[in-house]
Amino acid sequence: MTATHVHQFTAPTLNLYLAFELSWGEWKLAFTTGHGQAPRYRTIPARDLMRLREEIARAKRRFKLPADAPVVSCYEAGRDGFWLHRYLLSQGIHNLVVDSSSIEVNRRQRRAKSDRLDAFKLLSMLLRYQGGERKVWSVVRVPDVAAEDGRQLHRELMELKDERTSHINGIKGLLASQGVALADVDQDFSEELSKFKLWDNAAVPADLQARLRRAWERWQFVDRQVKDLENERKRRIRCDQTPHVEQVRRFLGMTGLGVNGAWLLVHEFFSWRQIENRRQLGGLVGLTPTPYQSGESRREQGISKAGNRHMRKLLVELAWGWLRLQPDSALSHWFGRRFAWGNKRSRKIGIVAVARKLLIALWRYLEHGEIPAGAQLCSWRPKVNLREPKELTAKEAALSP
Repeated sequence: MTATHVHQFTAPTLNLYLAFELSWGEWKLAFTTGHGQAPRYRTIPARDLMRLREEIARAKRRFKLPADAPVVSCYEAGRDGFWLHRYLLSQGIHNLVVDSSSIEVNRRQRRAKSDRLDAFKLLSMLLRYQGGERKVWSVVRVPDVAAEDGRQLHRELMELKDERTSHINGIKGLLASQGVALADVDQDFSEELSKFKLWDNAAVPADLQARLRRAWERWQFVDRQVKDLENERKRRIRCDQTPHVEQVRRFLGMTGLGVNGAWLLVHEFFSWRQIENRRQLGGLVGLTPTPYQSGESRREQGISKAGNRHMRKLLVELAWGWLRLQPDSALSHWFGRRFAWGNKRSRKIGIVAVARKLLIALWRYLEHGEIPAGAQLCSWRPKVNLREPKELTAKEAALSP
């Protein structure tokens, strides 16, 4: 007697795929349901969320999908940030934020490019990614609102420091054009300006003096804001009891790590990421090698520089500081054996290797309590002594918001 088997098959659920091409004035939308299906292309005003919902509903009707059909979307990371991603998630849409530098492009010198073609290209790559090609691009890990907000203080501080340096360089440049060398700009600059002498022992011209004083006043205002933010950061380290600040204190308890380094390591990296292994750790900051091989040609192109640029810059600075302040550590001894007696280029290559090894060691210290071999610990409290705020001058008070 032949047995009869009844198989029950469930028809696969069709998804609606959506690719955004974002700009300030308008958004380009490209819809499809899969390979071989001609895309539906629409343009809507930027940030018009009601119109976006309407176009998604119309696309479902156009492709004869049920109203509750899943929607998968993507857009390139850029000026619009992550607010659109959070909105799409709130609407039940599975969204991907894509690293634009990881998207493959045609290598021809002349190639057609338009917003329409970019949207279609993004849509085709979304289909490939959903089909299993996970290396077709890199997907950005989106922080939550609190983690993103935690970056504001130190990123503003870095911008203000760059602006302060720009003011200093501008003042020095104006004086250099008259043959006057200035060592540094300080609070006494306005009084010293009248004492500067040109090549013929003449005073600095009046209009140039007025311009220099206005530039010095702008430097004063920015310098005041820098000190206020630094004090605020130190107050949080001393007083806050949040887990993130506790991580900062742990890093500060190690010789060679200061407030800037500890704060950036936590708020840019460790406070909201779950690191799986050291390879992923190096890739996230762009400190991984990029070998090139074609036939008999083999060469190393250097590090990828594909990760967080703030962290990469910080780690190189920390690596130099580590060699100076932790000379008895195993990492410093390793650098001494391999690179210390080489030329300048060799030491630059070596310090990048130290930066990567230091990042891995700090991750293990934070996650598993493994103190780097030979490293010295210290108290974190002396590193966060607050500076006493000075009284605002009349001009600074007028400039203050």
